[in-house]
Amino acid sequence: MTLVVVKEQMERKVTRVGNSLGITLPQEVLEHLQIAQGDEVRFDLADGHVTIKKKADLKLPKGVDAEFLQQMNDMINEYDETFKGLVNR
Repeated sequence: MTLVVVKEQMERKVTRVGNSLGITLPQEVLEHLQIAQGDEVRFDLADGHVTIKKKADLKLPKGVDAEFLQQMNDMINEYDETFKGLVNR
């Protein structure tokens, strides 16, 4: 088996978008990541590198709606330090 790694570099200029800064993504990048208009993406930051991934579609269990899940996520984020403090008790 032969592993072929093709590395392509592209450059973009950072521009102002309202009160934020932004970049456009070339069509080749969007196709490579299988990202289309309206999709959500996730940025992972580690060791000075940024990884962009398409956010996975989440299928909620029957009876659990997205609003409830968001409220739970907000609560977990708000009380994260408290939960961590309870781990060893």
